[in-house]
Amino acid sequence: MEIVILLSVVPDTTVRVRLTEEGLPELSQVPLVINPWDELALTRALELKEDPASGVEKVTVLHAGPATHDAVLRKALAMGAGEAVRIDRDPQDAWEAATLLAEYLKEHAYDLVLAGVESSDYNGAATGLLTAGLADIPSVAAVSYVEVKEGEILFTRDLEGGREQVRMDAPVLAVVQKGIAREPRMPSMRGIMMARRMPITVVTPAQSKPLTRTVRFEMPPPKPPCKMVPADEPEKILDLLEQEAKVIRF
Repeated sequence: MEIVILLSVVPDTTVRVRLTEEGLPELSQVPLVINPWDELALTRALELKEDPASGVEKVTVLHAGPATHDAVLRKALAMGAGEAVRIDRDPQDAWEAATLLAEYLKEHAYDLVLAGVESSDYNGAATGLLTAGLADIPSVAAVSYVEVKEGEILFTRDLEGGREQVRMDAPVLAVVQKGIAREPRMPSMRGIMMARRMPITVVTPAQSKPLTRTVRFEMPPPKPPCKMVPADEPEKILDLLEQEAKVIRF
């Protein structure tokens, strides 16, 4: 059994991103990392590979992006992925990314595809299911845990008021969320040294084009200063809520 991880590369979530005068993110000095949800998906796939009962023999990471993302892909190799594939184009929206990923999946064999629920930069939450639709792959969303037992793939979905277990046959694409793994796996020194020598498979992209264009970003307005109300004048709170905040009406 082979698991493919749809991996997105995003700006480091711990770094403050500034906007240019044109209202676009200035990312030239911002480190790039594996999208956190994809990193957890990769961690769970590696856990399954290490379990002899699962039958998982290979874990591949699949990414659409430029050559500048290779260093991030090597971290995935250092974590334990057996192969890294990069589609040589920088997609401009979720539709273009899904088109590129789907065309690759149509031409290659796999059993299970895992995609993080969203990327931490645009938070569109669309690429995973778009890829499944374009590649004509059965899919399941809101997956919080995945198991492979005796050739069967079992998914746990956290729903409002309870949990649901779904059994599906391969091939299948799962959009995973919080709970798929507890903590992302940290690469070992041996893994880092091995990843330096491992090749990254670069694939010529299929024909694709974005359907949306980002015009500009704007920072939210600053929050007004906090107003203190004396403890012996509670009626002022009601006045502020009615006249300024306008959240109540008498």
